[in-house]
Amino acid sequence: MPSPTVILASTSAYRATLLRRLFDDFTQAAPGTDEAALDGERPAARAARLAEAKARAVAATHPGHIVIGSDQVADLNGTVLDKPGTVHAAHRQLEASSGQQVIFHTAVCILDADGGAHAHVDETRVTFRTLSHDDIVRYVERERPLDCAGSFKCEGLGITLFERINNDDPTALIGLPLIATSRLLRAAGIALP
Repeated sequence: MPSPTVILASTSAYRATLLRRLFDDFTQAAPGTDEAALDGERPAARAARLAEAKARAVAATHPGHIVIGSDQVADLNGTVLDKPGTVHAAHRQLEASSGQQVIFHTAVCILDADGGAHAHVDETRVTFRTLSHDDIVRYVERERPLDCAGSFKCEGLGITLFERINNDDPTALIGLPLIATSRLLRAAGIALP
């Protein structure tokens, strides 16, 4: 009996690049999930809910497969930092993050071939150094992090914006915690070294 296909419930190039560390062959599908926050929803709960919703949306049209959903919510002192979308919004986010700690909640939910859910939420604490206006302008102009929560790419030049990163999984900040993902895939019946 052939093993089930692994499907990443995301069109994110960042998550796909990470998942290629574990699999040579998988497919991607857009979940089309409404990502709006629910009233009173905490950032970690929102990330967990959206990761599962994305996985379930794709699993509904791809039964019998392993589906991986993931979501990341950035929290700056109770304010959620979404993907900025514009240069102006990226500048504002980085100005607000300057000298502050931002908590990134990165959730992963894996649905096994029978629909059973295996989930984890990683917490990463990023302490930004004090950023000048010129630092922010140069960074955003050079890296264009307009599709990244928090307005940076830690796997690129964004690392220069930080004093420190505290977490258990260095890939979580990029968008998919591979240590937890590996553990959850094994629990879902996928053999990984």
